[in-house]
Amino acid sequence: MFTGLIREMANAISFSNNILTLETKYLPKIGDSIAVNGACLTVININNNQFSVELSPESQTTLAMENYNGQVHIEPAMMMGDRFEGHVVQGHVDCIGTITNIINNGNSTDFFISLPKKYLKFIIPKGSITVDGISLTINDIVKDSFRLTIIPHTIENTLFRTYNINDKVNIETDMFARYIFNMFKKDEANDELSWESVDKIMANY
Repeated sequence: MFTGLIREMANAISFSNNILTLETKYLPKIGDSIAVNGACLTVININNNQFSVELSPESQTTLAMENYNGQVHIEPAMMMGDRFEGHVVQGHVDCIGTITNIINNGNSTDFFISLPKKYLKFIIPKGSITVDGISLTINDIVKDSFRLTIIPHTIENTLFRTYNINDKVNIETDMFARYIFNMFKKDEANDELSWESVDKIMANY
């Protein structure tokens, strides 16, 4: 389990035979879970200031692999008693999003990210989402996209400073949104369930 708060920007120095090797100040232990650009991976080797994780072929089809080059976000799994700040992040990437627009507002920057239609039902205005492992708040939903407002501190200290239109990013939707949707969708005549319908259902309890 993770929080979506990036511990460090590590350097991806090689990717070969499904093995990704990172150079970092933080050194985990073999067998530890660590999120790399939001994907929960297992540490299989440690060597001085480097460690390696393995990405299965299935993971490689789900992740924006072009971002596992150069700098990457890392976050170790939470330990019992750790301070909890972001939101509950599993490290299970749902899909790849595409940055469709970037608007600089002076003291903040709006990023618009589109994603496959089947995942839009888990996107809630003012809800949480994870983009390349970063816990963020959704400002608005526009057709097949959602809008994020990113402050300068986040841009300066994450990959957001490198993102351009058409770049791909790893997306993990909010775990609780997925659970609630799947709990109540059987009460609808079809598979589509709006958040307005969920509110009506929950008001009866």
